[in-house]
Amino acid sequence: MDTQLEEMRQQMQTLKNKLEKQEIVNDHMIRHSMKKTAGNISRRYYFIMVLCLLMIPYSYWAFVMLSGYSIAFWIFTCFVMLTCLGATYYNSRNLSDSNMMTNNLVDVRRRMARAKKFDADWLFFGIPVIIIFLGWFMYETYQLHDGDLANGLFWGGCIGGILGAIGGLSLHFKTQRQYQEIIDQIEDLTAEDA
Repeated sequence: MDTQLEEMRQQMQTLKNKLEKQEIVNDHMIRHSMKKTAGNISRRYYFIMVLCLLMIPYSYWAFVMLSGYSIAFWIFTCFVMLTCLGATYYNSRNLSDSNMMTNNLVDVRRRMARAKKFDADWLFFGIPVIIIFLGWFMYETYQLHDGDLANGLFWGGCIGGILGAIGGLSLHFKTQRQYQEIIDQIEDLTAEDA
């Protein structure tokens, strides 16, 4: 009887050790997945920041030199690009901690929730500014004296605006989903620890 009880204790201890190892492996895999998702968002943010910087000289060439738009429109375009760059940089700081996934998960969750909210709130600024930009673009196009150029720019602006809206919104919703994935994974991990 005592040997059976001792054997059962050893089996329970073995099972307990296996479960602990499994929890460590699961924790490591989930943290790795969170880090990979956060890295994808960060790379997207860096790409957007570089694109904003490149748009400043490009927009001068395309709008002022090539098409004859006003300097005021180019300055507004630069303002929009620099504001987008600043907001993207500000939000990317929530993802930039190299030890983020080894830190306290409650803090990481708070940072991800803050970044997700900022990203969602950005639309309240971004959409009206893009509408103003497109309206001014159409006005500048209307002011051109070359009818063929104006017609081409008008339709190019319409197609570009539609494609930009589709691409921008799909990117926004993808980023929101990825933030939510990280938050959900953290909640799963912290629920297991509780």
